[in-house]
Amino acid sequence: MLEFKILKKSKNSNARLGVLKTSSGIVETPALVTVATQAAVKTLTSEEVKQAKSQILIANTYHLHLKPGEKIVKSFGGLHKFMNWDRPLMTDSGGFQVFSLGFGSDHGVGKIMHANSAPPHKGYGNANAPMRIKEGQQPKNIKITSDGVFFNSPVDGRKIFLGPKESMKIQQSLGADIIFAFDECTSPLADYEYTKKSLIKTHRWAKICLENNPPAGGAKQALFGITQGGRFKDLRIESAKFIGSLPFEGFSIGGEFGGDKNTMIKMLDWTIKELPKEKPRHLLGIGHLEDIPKIIKSGVDTFDCIAPTHYARHGYAFTSKGRLDMSKSIFLKDKNSLDKKCSCFVCQNYSRGYITHLLKAKEITPLKLLTFHNLYFFNSYIEKIRSDIKEGKI
Repeated sequence: MLEFKILKKSKNSNARLGVLKTSSGIVETPALVTVATQAAVKTLTSEEVKQAKSQILIANTYHLHLKPGEKIVKSFGGLHKFMNWDRPLMTDSGGFQVFSLGFGSDHGVGKIMHANSAPPHKGYGNANAPMRIKEGQQPKNIKITSDGVFFNSPVDGRKIFLGPKESMKIQQSLGADIIFAFDECTSPLADYEYTKKSLIKTHRWAKICLENNPPAGGAKQALFGITQGGRFKDLRIESAKFIGSLPFEGFSIGGEFGGDKNTMIKMLDWTIKELPKEKPRHLLGIGHLEDIPKIIKSGVDTFDCIAPTHYARHGYAFTSKGRLDMSKSIFLKDKNSLDKKCSCFVCQNYSRGYITHLLKAKEITPLKLLTFHNLYFFNSYIEKIRSDIKEGKI
């Protein structure tokens, strides 16, 4: 069951205020989807994740298939009961791992390729030009075929095959409210021909995913289609038109997003213009603090990002005065809270000096404190944006 209602559209941008209703509860949009890769938000309990104002989580199909396995999760009654989470839940399809464990790992690049992030390749123009992935190339550690992808399990080394049918079956066993079609997330280094061939494959897989949801006699989950197309405008538009024409209950924007954040916004605009206006839009894997106002103004309803939790585990706190590296000795004598404007329990009870001491002492506790604060800060920040949309300020 999934219902999406748009409550207000901004007159100043493409931002919109909405409510996403699932069988596990509602999500006020726009919203951050907190990442719970292995059925947990790292360092926090499910109760603490709620207290940090998270409305919805996204778990990882590939990693949960590896361990503990979807059969075990299903035997507990599904992911909600397994992790004691009674709010809405998403699972990705495993398509991102096609990139992250493939060409992304090979070349050390992410979804946004900065100027110095790609290795030089003498065969491409000149020695300082970035390497390009051409049609027919394969990553070192996985094999991409027309039917799906072969992975090597990091747990026991066995071969794992994941295709659209397999992804649907795993996600159905996991039991999230919203699941995603299986796709190939292409690298920012992929050339036009590679991206074009990949797009044809992703589109064919999308139709197979629809055909296999719901399973015979099983309960239907809301299935989101994923648009791809890389940095190429015509492919982005082609993908959005094709995926948008299929009977998905929502749509995701995936893949790489060019060489900078301005390019990313252009790419979002190309895609969103072609998607059905009445259905929810999810942006996969993007949501740094500086990105959030821009992507919301582009018309994105939900988005997932590891930034608040990832940075916390590396000692960083997000505050109204900017990002702070709490491992620096300068904070040891600081009796202030992380952020005077924040009302989270960390800011109400713990000083910067104490958190810095714990980090330097290699304790585990500061990772929990920083993770909670960062999540609370991000969710509060987006809460304010929802209020601004309601009041016509955005």
